[in-house]
Amino acid sequence: MDRNEPVAETLPPPGHAEVRIVSATPDAARRVADVLRHCFAGGEQRSYPAPGGGTRLHLTVDTARAAEAARSWLATSRPASGTGPHSEEP
Repeated sequence: MDRNEPVAETLPPPGHAEVRIVSATPDAARRVADVLRHCFAGGEQRSYPAPGGGTRLHLTVDTARAAEAARSWLATSRPASGTGPHSEEP
């Protein structure tokens, strides 16, 4: 497969979001995931090696079962103009 070809991805169910955390150390990725778990219900995290020796951590969060602070933020947030995928994302 050509590295520049988009990879078919299965979308998470409605009301859920797939989160990917990339960091230099597993501890940093886990700390970010812990903060997300305080705001949202979520499933088990999956950890993979990242290029260059870092860590890539994936988890799915349930945005319908958010803590109060997260619900308030979700209700009032608007996408910023000019935003899109990172340069390495399709």
